[in-house]
Amino acid sequence: MSPSTTDLQLTSQSASGRRSSYSSPVRADDPVGMEEGTRLLDSYDAGDYKPVSMDEGSMRRIQVTVTGMTCAACSNSVEGALKSIDGVFRASVALLQNRADVVFDPNLVKDEDIKNAIEDAGFDAEILPEPSDVGTKPRGMLVGQFTIGGMTCAACVSSVDGILRDLPGVCRAVVALATSLGEVEYDPTVISKDDIVNAIEDAGFEASLVQSSEQDKIILGVSGVFNELDVQLLEGILSSLKGVRQFCFERTSGELEVLFDPEVVSSRSLVDEIEGGSKGKFKLHVMNPYARMTSKDAEETTVMFQLFTSSLFLSIPVFLIRVVCPHIPLLDAFLLWRCGPFLMGDWLKWALVSVVQFVIGKRFYIAAGRALRNGSTNMDVLVALGTSASYFYSVGALLYGAVTGFWSPTYFETSSMLITFVLLGKYLECLAKGKTSDAIKKLVELAPATALLVVKDNVGNIFGEREIDALLIQPGDTLKVLPGAKLPADGIVVWGSSYVNESMVTGESVPVSKEIDSPVIGGTINLHGALHIKATKIGSEAVLSQIIRLVETAQMSKAPIQKFADFVASVFVPTVVTLSLITWLGWYVGGIAGAYPEQWLPENGNYFVFALMFSISVVVIACPCALGLATPTAVMVATGVAANNGVLIKGGDVLERAQKVKYVIFDKTGTLTQGKAKVTTAKVFSEMDRGEFLTLMASAEASSEHPLAKAIVEYARHFHFFDENSLTEDAQSSSKESPVSAWLLDVAEFSAVPGRGIQCFIDGKRVLVGNRKLLTESGVGIPTHVEKFVVDLEESARTGILVAYDGNVIGVLGVADPLKREAAVVVEGLGKLGVIPVMVTGDNWRTAQAVAREVGIHDVRAEVMPAGKADVVRSFQKDGSIVAMVGDGINDSPALAASDVGMAIGAGTDIAIEAADYVLMRNNLEDVITAIDISRKTFSRIRLNYVFAMAYNVIAIPIAAGVFYPSLGIKLPPWAAGACMALSSVSVVCSSLLLRRYKKPRLTTILEITVE
Repeated sequence: MSPSTTDLQLTSQSASGRRSSYSSPVRADDPVGMEEGTRLLDSYDAGDYKPVSMDEGSMRRIQVTVTGMTCAACSNSVEGALKSIDGVFRASVALLQNRADVVFDPNLVKDEDIKNAIEDAGFDAEILPEPSDVGTKPRGMLVGQFTIGGMTCAACVSSVDGILRDLPGVCRAVVALATSLGEVEYDPTVISKDDIVNAIEDAGFEASLVQSSEQDKIILGVSGVFNELDVQLLEGILSSLKGVRQFCFERTSGELEVLFDPEVVSSRSLVDEIEGGSKGKFKLHVMNPYARMTSKDAEETTVMFQLFTSSLFLSIPVFLIRVVCPHIPLLDAFLLWRCGPFLMGDWLKWALVSVVQFVIGKRFYIAAGRALRNGSTNMDVLVALGTSASYFYSVGALLYGAVTGFWSPTYFETSSMLITFVLLGKYLECLAKGKTSDAIKKLVELAPATALLVVKDNVGNIFGEREIDALLIQPGDTLKVLPGAKLPADGIVVWGSSYVNESMVTGESVPVSKEIDSPVIGGTINLHGALHIKATKIGSEAVLSQIIRLVETAQMSKAPIQKFADFVASVFVPTVVTLSLITWLGWYVGGIAGAYPEQWLPENGNYFVFALMFSISVVVIACPCALGLATPTAVMVATGVAANNGVLIKGGDVLERAQKVKYVIFDKTGTLTQGKAKVTTAKVFSEMDRGEFLTLMASAEASSEHPLAKAIVEYARHFHFFDENSLTEDAQSSSKESPVSAWLLDVAEFSAVPGRGIQCFIDGKRVLVGNRKLLTESGVGIPTHVEKFVVDLEESARTGILVAYDGNVIGVLGVADPLKREAAVVVEGLGKLGVIPVMVTGDNWRTAQAVAREVGIHDVRAEVMPAGKADVVRSFQKDGSIVAMVGDGINDSPALAASDVGMAIGAGTDIAIEAADYVLMRNNLEDVITAIDISRKTFSRIRLNYVFAMAYNVIAIPIAAGVFYPSLGIKLPPWAAGACMALSSVSVVCSSLLLRRYKKPRLTTILEITVE
């Protein structure tokens, strides 16, 4: 429903970083505003409602940027807050991407509810716009308000009202004579606003769309704004544009956010109007959502570097005052100069460290306070505890010395150095985490920034071309692609021919020939000739966008093994704090009881301080971050590397299951074989001429959509056109007239029999074409010599197709589907990896066993219908084995869904296969091995990460607690403990980054073949 537009006003704030916000008022040329309380449809009789099919209970999915998360405990806190909202179906929070993925019921939950829940948990949240979705997102019902001119009486109103109600896709309509307005609720997937306008105009009235309930958002980068006058000019242009609802201009960043009605104005028209209205002064470009997120990541890294360098700049003097200056007489004398109650050195250290502690280290206190308010704990709590203990003890020691004259040693440098090392670790972690998302960045960079739009007149004649932002392409646009340029959108070729390199998307290295009507993929490279393409899919519907979405979803999903890390993170900090208190009590009580000599104490020290240093070391050396990063960093790198190799993985849970695969079930047709059936043998068992036999058979099969039928018709056509001796004179003359179908006979009562074949009548006699079951069930006997011939075909991996005419078998065709060249080698390779290959097919047993023998598969399931393949999968799962199913992603979807790991092979551009867990872009079986191998290597790396993270904490905490101090004299000062903690998480991320060096396994290596 459209928001109220009558009371919205222009607001602005004058500042150097001016932010202007505008909501469109009612325009002077609009007859009436579409007010919330006075909508025409509100008075509509509900009894006249005409239902339109739509899924009102469908779930909605959004992504939210969450800032302020520092470790796994933070992400768990946000996830818990989201899942507690009534109406949220699923919520997943990714620490590395600082993002939440939420699936919810829009009838119960609004976007703002999700944002507020995150902010109530103490974090900042921003709803992310759909990537490249301007004007392309799927919509539900819309309410459109139309001006209708020419109505003079109630009869006119009734006429228009009746026309609107009868339109397909229109749910409700009401027309008001007094205001010359009509409101229509319609389904935009069934009928467009233009169709409604045309219907009204066809009835003899004038019509135009005023506004609709739909709204869309676009974020534009604006250049050419230098002063207040420019800002006012921009505001004036936007205020006058019809269809613009709100806009917000951020002068410091040059970003313009516009909320508009896509039914009234398109995104491209919006940009053109602004640039035209400024007479070329302003230049606009669409801000790519992924580029904006990347810039935010870079900004975070920059901020962390600035904090680290500032802390280091202030901490070095503190360190020098403590360690170096006492050995330089002049400086030592200056530092020992008493200034008021304290020495000059103490004043300097106190001042410098206070800045580090409370200005630079403020973020740790904020994050720790946020966590404690939510009843959770994180790494920031440990840092805040450790540094605060050191700082406030030092301050207390100074004040106590000033009052009593007993001066204890201070440890200001411990606090400052600790914060410095933690910030160094955070900075290195930001750099390393940035590398893990390189795959997404590379995919985003595949899409060109601009496109050449072919401009046509009203009759379709080309009269020019113009360069536009690639994100402003609309379906139906004709785009020119020059040789060497990237294709800007998915579409079809409408002019020209060329070869296109699709390796960056599909992984197929051989350039693909493109002619008129050939489909093309956005982001691929045109190699030779110029092309004109018609854009068909843009925004989130494009192949590249779907690949990016799949990779993003996989990187955000949690592998089951990560639940262990989440559990440890939830109890880690309380456990460490408890150990720290035990450490302090042990050393303090032990000292008072005389359990160790006083010589161990520092100069002018006491048991309290001695115990406190061990306690602080325990707090700051423990690192829950290393555990939290062990799984997501590895999954993130692995899914990116897999995408670069043409393997799309849909989640961390799938990645974990794939490394345990015991059985791989292959579909035969199109998976092990090329899926291109060819007739290899034609045998006639009657007095009929060979040409007549093929004509009869082709005529019967011409109406069938089955791939085998097309192969038969093609074989017969080829026979007639290239074997002139087999043609009669009449047939020859007719073939010259129409080589496509003139030579075929007339067919009556055609019907396809699923799983059997086809039957029809030619010249009044029944024709049967199919397998044994079709003939026997139709009462046609199969002679022994014919049966023997069919058996011989099947034993040589060919399918025998029987043909009966007028109740008698007249011939047999042998059809073969050649194996893929790599099939046998891949099957052998799987065996070497310890995986058992299985073949399942709907073909007969003899053909299936012949194919299985050829590729080396011993376990075969034949004559299985598509629905029965899922039962085959379940039979292997009964003993708890992990089963992978490899199919073409279409006929095999039940089996793909039933399997533990579904792999859709050769999907090409059809990547939106819901049933599959892995999408193998190339039609190459070697990628099955790649998929299993990368999952095994990834989880080996994850286990190594966990071993390192656990071993670090198990070894480091006892050292920090001083367990080895009495026997070995090993003592870790708090600043050194902080350095160890900072480097531990960095080392885990770097370990995961080693997966970027992954290379696809060579079959020769797996099979231990020596290539000379």
